[in-house]
Amino acid sequence: MHTFALVTPGPTEWVLILVIVLVLFGAKKLPELARSLGQSMNEFRKAREEFDKELHQAGQDLKTAATPQNTQPYQQGQPVQQNQAAQPAQPVQPAPQAQPAQPAPAQTAQAQPEAQPPTQPS
Repeated sequence: MHTFALVTPGPTEWVLILVIVLVLFGAKKLPELARSLGQSMNEFRKAREEFDKELHQAGQDLKTAATPQNTQPYQQGQPVQQNQAAQPAQPVQPAPQAQPAQPAPAQTAQAQPEAQPPTQPS
C-alpha cells in the first residue's frame, strides 16, 4: 500500500480551508491577499523566464565558441586551410602510430604507495 505525504485535498477540504481563511483574515483583506499573491507569482514567473533566457544564451555562446570556422570535413592528403592568408597551406602528415609505453619495473614500484598500518585514535 502506497501512502503519499502530500495528497490533494478534496472539495470538502477546500471549503473548510476557505472558511478558515475567511474567518482569520476577514472579507476586506481577502482581495488584498489575492492581489499580492498574484503579483508575487508574476514576479517569480518573470525571474524564472529571465534565468531560462540567460541559461539558453550561455549555452548558445558556448556552442558558437566551440564551433570551428572551417566546417568542411578533413580528408587526408588535402592541405589544411589556415585562417591567415599570408601563410601558404602545407599538407598535414599523419601522426605516427605510437605503441603504448610499458613502464619500467622500478617505476611501477615507486608509483604504488606503501601500505601504512592503521593508527588507533587516542
